[in-house]
Amino acid sequence: AHRGGKTVTVVTGFVGISQAEKEQLARDMQKACGAGGTVKEGQIEIQGDKRDEVARILTKAGFRPVFAGG
Repeated sequence: AHRGGKTVTVVTGFVGISQAEKEQLARDMQKACGAGGTVKEGQIEIQGDKRDEVARILTKAGFRPVFAGG
């Protein structure tokens, strides 16, 4: 949606986490993936197809990632 056809990894469904915590998590993901990203409307967006790296970071942070889509 409004990404110009580029591949983006979107992380959604956070419960009980503040905006500041999401921004810190996004920074950690960007650093680990070597890619840009942002926090928009409660979602973390990381540029590129970085599902495995993002899942590893979420697991390390105490979350249980669930993949959606193809």
